[in-house]
Amino acid sequence: MSSKLRALLIGLSLAGVASAAILPGLASAQNRDRDRDQSEDDASKRAKKEEEWEQKDLRLAKRRADGPCPYVKVLYEAARYHEFADNKEASSDATWTGQINGVASDCAYKGDQPIEIAMIIGFSLGKGPKAPADTNTYRYWVAVTDRDKAVLAKEYFDLPVRFNGQQTVDVATRVENIVIPRASSTVAGSNFEVLVGFDVTPQMVDFNRQGKRFRFAKVKP
Repeated sequence: MSSKLRALLIGLSLAGVASAAILPGLASAQNRDRDRDQSEDDASKRAKKEEEWEQKDLRLAKRRADGPCPYVKVLYEAARYHEFADNKEASSDATWTGQINGVASDCAYKGDQPIEIAMIIGFSLGKGPKAPADTNTYRYWVAVTDRDKAVLAKEYFDLPVRFNGQQTVDVATRVENIVIPRASSTVAGSNFEVLVGFDVTPQMVDFNRQGKRFRFAKVKP
């Protein structure tokens, strides 16, 4: 799967970029997310995550960049998807669940050329006891921001999944041609962030903030 995300930065200074439209709540959510990452992402968890990603064999061809790449991460409050029948928050009433396991990314740029980013997003998706069908279309988004301040571009993607009678499915999706123009050669990739998340409801956001989850999107009948 591929698409183009173009942040309209040409001819603008970083100060000008900061005046772009702000997505409500996203900046504060990123700050909370970073604090949570620092406290939760200890060495053992990082090692386990790396092992899981190696097993999934999600690799990107290495690219050349004159500076650091944008920071790419999964937004904590949109990292999991849980849908329940009749809004009953119980595993026996789950219809669809999902978890973004992580993102592998790389970038390329030189001189004052735009930053080009490619990524692979890993999903674990689940079909609960109350699922009405064997297929479901999940929806997720990719956003480019200027380091906690303004959302420069955001695009939504559909992820159709067929479970073939199984309870869970693992999916790796490639997103390419994310292009971030730069005002000058002094604007490095570290001035930007790329965030990934499910399209979640306010109820799902609250569910995620409380740390509730079905591990790897699995539910018990």
